[in-house]
Amino acid sequence: MLLAALTPLLAVFGLLVILRLPAATAMPLSLVLTAAVSIIVWKVPIRQVIAASIEGAVIATSILWIVFGAFLEGAAGFGTPAAITAPLLVALGFTPMAAVVLALIADSSPVSFGAIGTPVVVGLAQGLQEGSDLAPAVVAALGDVPAADFLQGVAMQAVMIDLFVGTTIPLIMVVVLTRFFDPGRNWRDGLRAWRFALFAGLAFTGPALAVAVLLGPEFPSLIGALVGLALMTPVARKGWLLPRDGLSQGKGEQLSGPPVPAAMPFARAWTPYLLLAALLVATRLDVLPLKGWLQAVTISATGILGTDIGVSVAPLYLPGAGFVGVALAAIVFFRMGAGQAGSALRDAGRVLIGSALALGAAVPMVRVFIQSGVNDAGLASMPMELAIVAADSVGGAWPLVAPLVGAMGAFLSGSATFSNMMFALLQFSAADRAGLSETTVLAAQMLGANAGNMVSVVNVVAAAAVVGLLRQEGAIIRFTLLPMLYYTTAAGLLALAFVAAS
Repeated sequence: MLLAALTPLLAVFGLLVILRLPAATAMPLSLVLTAAVSIIVWKVPIRQVIAASIEGAVIATSILWIVFGAFLEGAAGFGTPAAITAPLLVALGFTPMAAVVLALIADSSPVSFGAIGTPVVVGLAQGLQEGSDLAPAVVAALGDVPAADFLQGVAMQAVMIDLFVGTTIPLIMVVVLTRFFDPGRNWRDGLRAWRFALFAGLAFTGPALAVAVLLGPEFPSLIGALVGLALMTPVARKGWLLPRDGLSQGKGEQLSGPPVPAAMPFARAWTPYLLLAALLVATRLDVLPLKGWLQAVTISATGILGTDIGVSVAPLYLPGAGFVGVALAAIVFFRMGAGQAGSALRDAGRVLIGSALALGAAVPMVRVFIQSGVNDAGLASMPMELAIVAADSVGGAWPLVAPLVGAMGAFLSGSATFSNMMFALLQFSAADRAGLSETTVLAAQMLGANAGNMVSVVNVVAAAAVVGLLRQEGAIIRFTLLPMLYYTTAAGLLALAFVAAS
């Protein structure tokens, strides 16, 4: 049964990594295989499998609504943050390999709350559900604690751990740069910039922690990044905290040299992002009526195909609505012509097709995986069966393993949301069975999903493609593997310390 429960994971791994199929092809095949195992081995009624797939399709649509909005806004264009950042670094003079490696390492700590908190408010929330409600094991463990308050606690715990781990990521980036891409090839030159690098990390993680405490899991990455950029821009321009003789960037040039002239005034370029942040915050505050108005418009279905599975979506409250609103305003604000706007829309649509195919199969696969508890074989759901084996095998040391599980999910899918959705119930159940803090273990899952983005096959291929490094994915992963292992190990040790202290 253990091997059967591992089928979804083995299927995704084999199709993506061994056979090197694209996600748009691998995920539908994995969905078919997972459905087959649930019907044949778990003896899940076919009606339950189809209902779970419909539920997953609706959830995938809500995620795509967010992704689609982001593309329209013009903040993306290649599918992942690493794929966006790498060409910009190449344009600044970094070698293509250095650009991809640095972009992938950077695409870690902010992932906890990327896409306006989607890894938490969709990934964890949906991952803890069976049917349209929380799984019975979750309900029993939480008692009178509301699910929203529990998720808020998980988010705060994740940022508290990341205050120590994520803050060091910029320093790791600089050290990797000087060790592998600078003519001097040594660690020492990177370590000389420790004050600047650690301040850069703290400029993000500090505000992110404050936002997580005050506003919840939707805004730490967005507002933390905006505050961090506002803090670091003058520091970088003035050369504060950098070594007096500057820092080489891999071509013998100085990173602390004169800034590149901007093609657009700084304030004008940042207006859409600031408007988006203000709009999203305004729609999430309970003291304003906007939240209630937007949440009142819902699309819901209960008892799908006569099962206990249901799903509900508030399309206007989803962040995608804010993205689209700001994108439309940006067309006017930047005086874009019909040709420019149409070209951006066509580019977004082309990229979105691949995401739609992958998500449209991946999320239903996860829901079939989770909903397998309704069966005639007398078995618990697949994640519960895995949790029983994991908790009995590892016991109190599970916090050390939890980040690796999260990293594996993101490695396979390129998505922290997908990883959290697939493994949240497993992590929660393993913690509950071992008598550990579910909050801390789920926080470790979130941070592990962050780390997995550094080595994700999907992300690596996307970033490599835009800078002409296709077929060098293995070399790229060799550079990012150690930072990923550091991130998961450090997060696991801190999670273990938090559990011991509680």
